[in-house]
Amino acid sequence: MRINKYLASAGVASRRKAEEFISAGKVKVNGKIVYELSTDIKDSDRVSVNGKVVKPASNFVYYKLHKPKGYVSTVSDDKGRKTIMSLMRGVHARIFPVGRLDYDTEGLIILTNDGELSNILTKPNSEIKKKYIVNIEGAIAPDEIKTLSNGVDIGDYTTKPCSVQLLDTTEGNSRLAVTIKEGKNRQIRRMFESIGKTITFLKRTDIGQIHLGGLSRGEYAELNSNEMKFINSLKK
Repeated sequence: MRINKYLASAGVASRRKAEEFISAGKVKVNGKIVYELSTDIKDSDRVSVNGKVVKPASNFVYYKLHKPKGYVSTVSDDKGRKTIMSLMRGVHARIFPVGRLDYDTEGLIILTNDGELSNILTKPNSEIKKKYIVNIEGAIAPDEIKTLSNGVDIGDYTTKPCSVQLLDTTEGNSRLAVTIKEGKNRQIRRMFESIGKTITFLKRTDIGQIHLGGLSRGEYAELNSNEMKFINSLKK
């Protein structure tokens, strides 16, 4: 098994993040640092990350969390900010977040020890729908909604067509539902910035058929049976 897949199977991180650990010299095989991403791991090998021995998980676990604002979606943070892992009290498996939500964004995020699932959900061509509720300052015109829906230039990328629906306008502010099939860094915020709009509130509510539901900020739950059917369908 290739080393990045081994680390993903051990619940260390997604394959791509595991490759970063390898390149940074944080991974040892039988006591020696390895840098080659093509390194093959045998059953008899001893693999460690930052000095801690890791092995492929025997049982996968899947959680959804309502991430509040003011938390980073990483296992640790070199700036000392609060991470979402501090909210997962009572979970003893080595889990990690699938993808990220910005520090100032709240809502649905998945945590698991299934590195293969993370790879499926975060790969650029997955086209899994992600729905957000967006509040902006001021009104938004029909032609601006059409512009966002058709795709906009956000600096280093032109977004793909997406669904943008105006939900209501009250007291000079607008509330919209936006569904995208990609996930570039700060994409929703940059989309609205491209048409001169300022986001005052941003929450992700859905990833494919996984829903935030009634979780309050900071609460988590295991995926239900319908959500697990969706997860298993992705892994076929």
